[in-house]
Amino acid sequence: QVRLVESGGGLVQAGGSLSLSCAASGRIFSPNAMGWYRQAPGNQRELVASITSDGSITYTDSVKGRFTISRDNAKNTVYLQMNSLKPEDTGVYYCKTEWGVQPRYIFWGQGTQVTVSS
Repeated sequence: QVRLVESGGGLVQAGGSLSLSCAASGRIFSPNAMGWYRQAPGNQRELVASITSDGSITYTDSVKGRFTISRDNAKNTVYLQMNSLKPEDTGVYYCKTEWGVQPRYIFWGQGTQVTVSS
């Protein structure tokens, strides 16, 4: 089984910064993608940023220029540096890893709360 353990998050004022990390353990296959999603109350879970094993990166438009995703393949760890945080960035942030086509294997972390006060 694959386990994802997130750390970081917390409460910060608007304009501040936070860092998240997510370490994956277990039987992990490469190539794979790792990413961060967030879910605000009453909203669907949405992609924040993702990064593949070979470094291909995707950001949702609202975080471009403010958030940076990176990964350490040797440690199976993905990071999210969040700068210039806004109240609308508030939500539970989930780590995800996935690989394969058919079948496709998808694993989620337990989530970590990020709260940005105005």
